[in-house]
Amino acid sequence: MSTNLLIVVSLGEALLVIVVLALALVDIRRRLNRIASGLETLGSALSSVESEHLRPLRPAVEDINDAFTRIIGLMPGVADKAAIVARHARER
Repeated sequence: MSTNLLIVVSLGEALLVIVVLALALVDIRRRLNRIASGLETLGSALSSVESEHLRPLRPAVEDINDAFTRIIGLMPGVADKAAIVARHARER
């Protein structure tokens, strides 16, 4: 093969690699734009769910958490009384 032919083939190969990479990057950009659009839709839907459905539940959840806090505070006393009852049951 002649040197000129090798140069032309090498340039053609380099040009082909550049074209393939450019096409791949264009496809990646298209896919990323589609993903970004989907994430934007999801974000607005989640924002809507939070504002319309979750925020009104907050006072009820706080009341339930307060009740659980009070119950947990009573647990040591209940455990002590249960131990007394269990001790009396064993003695019988």
